Amino acid sequence: MDWTGKHLMIFGCGYVGTALAEAALAAGAEVTALTRNPGRAEALRAAGVSRVVQAEILDAGWRRQVPQEADFALNCLSAGGGGITAYRQAYVEGMQAILDWAATGSRRIGTLVYTGSTGVYPQSGGEAVDENASLAGGDGRSSILAEAEGRLHRPQAGIGRWFILRLAGIYGPGRHNLLDQLRAGVETLPGTGTPRMNLAHRDDVVRAILACLAAPAGIGHEVFNVSDGSPAPKREVVRWLCAALGRPVPAFAGSLSAGRRETGPADRLIANRKLLEMTDWSPGFPTYREGYGALLREV
Repeated sequence: MDWTGKHLMIFGCGYVGTALAEAALAAGAEVTALTRNPGRAEALRAAGVSRVVQAEILDAGWRRQVPQEADFALNCLSAGGGGITAYRQAYVEGMQAILDWAATGSRRIGTLVYTGSTGVYPQSGGEAVDENASLAGGDGRSSILAEAEGRLHRPQAGIGRWFILRLAGIYGPGRHNLLDQLRAGVETLPGTGTPRMNLAHRDDVVRAILACLAAPAGIGHEVFNVSDGSPAPKREVVRWLCAALGRPVPAFAGSLSAGRRETGPADRLIANRKLLEMTDWSPGFPTYREGYGALLREV
């Protein structure tokens, strides 16, 4: 995709946003990135991002520092810790701040992509879950994610079309905590290891965003799951990684951290068929083996 002369705005430019910015710059785009992290801001400037705004999304001052319109925009705001209040501020109030900005004056976003989470789904009993699954009955975080999506579903001024990408568990370069634990020789892991892990490599997430931004004009206002489509029990992933590392397989303690003792990790199978069928996206890392295999060669 040739982005020469196109402008991309990234709200909450962190792990995924930075990778997208680099891809867009390489394709000839102008990029504006908003981040609250001073270290990230400096790294973005060093990477060649032409306009970096260091600000909180709920601080209206950033609105005077960004261009009046954008061909493409990405909302990849995240809570970054801080509990349920920070979660609501990032996802619900952050989404509303972007929508309010887009609807004011002559501002316009051609295509907006929002990276949400498969955590919006309440299902946890081993079900196959596609985009039509019910969102009713979720916990506090799930309901906040659903509310954030709902803000986008309302009629919007200043936005040509939108896509919601519900991301599975993201891993990739610089983000591989399980691999780090096993490499360090951890002897026990929490939980039972039975629930399936639904994963999405960072580069496949970026490819999904690009596929939506480049989708034909007749496609829009869609919700897609982004997952490699090959969920596997955590115990299986751990055994495979330990074999690759030459490390003993740790035991699963059968207990969870204090905040997750009642429900445990969700066990479900996230379907990615809709994204495969409606766009030109396909995962470059279709299972954890390809994804972690690439990381093992790099770290």
